[in-house]
Amino acid sequence: MRVRCLAIACLLAALPATAQQVRVLPVENVRVGYAQVLRVEPVYQTLRANAVELDCDPADTARAKPAGTLSRMAQAVKGAITRDGHKAADAQQDCQPTTVQKTYRTPIAYDVDYIYKGMKFRSRLANDPGNMLRVRVSITPYEAIESEN
Repeated sequence: MRVRCLAIACLLAALPATAQQVRVLPVENVRVGYAQVLRVEPVYQTLRANAVELDCDPADTARAKPAGTLSRMAQAVKGAITRDGHKAADAQQDCQPTTVQKTYRTPIAYDVDYIYKGMKFRSRLANDPGNMLRVRVSITPYEAIESEN
């Protein structure tokens, strides 16, 4: 019996020590609000690609016999009927395939400056939010953490 009472007393003595180690976290208060957008600046990604284009020599076309009005009309009628008129005109030119580097800029994100309750913020978003931005507002009491020695 004495051993049993001694064990219970030890457990009760240890109970307050474990209660001090348990930390209660407050529940987060979350609301939704709207912020006024001040500025939206797109962030671009620059891509470079090579493309093959036909480079036609204008000097050779100038040396070709100029077509008269009747010849151009006949060529237009022939092109409208056979749909080969443009191919025949292109065959007269001396064209060489040439590699040309092209640059493409595409927006990948948006840097957004906005104001909420008098405070300014900046965030990078995937889409342009427009004039108003829906924001998640979370309020939690601040508790200083005691340092253990």
